[in-house]
Amino acid sequence: MLPETLNDAYIDAVKACGGSKVVGHAIWPAKGVEGAQRHLLACLNPDRNEKLSPEEALHIERLSRAKGCHIVAQYRAAALSYAEPVPIEPKDEADELRRQVLEMGRQLQTALSRIEQLDRPNLRAAA
Repeated sequence: MLPETLNDAYIDAVKACGGSKVVGHAIWPAKGVEGAQRHLLACLNPDRNEKLSPEEALHIERLSRAKGCHIVAQYRAAALSYAEPVPIEPKDEADELRRQVLEMGRQLQTALSRIEQLDRPNLRAAA
């Protein structure tokens, strides 16, 4: 079941990552554990003025994704009428990128061969 608000989704993600102390310190290590926790809790409190920056929110999403929690992505997809997101494992993504690079190399070789074939008659005519 999806949370009621995006803020609730972030709260669920923080819980999945080990709680506000762990996540707060990961985002703002210079604040110390307690200070970072207080700041994160303030950012997640809709009645407070403190808010997460887009980069800080993305940091939480990355941490929760690493823990197998996709609640923020699922909430956003549902709220924006997108298909449910499907996480891709980094190894699978790297394998796909390697495949694409190899295919581009083949296409480049084919194009270079064709250019060479097309230029040969022009070289003979110029001589």
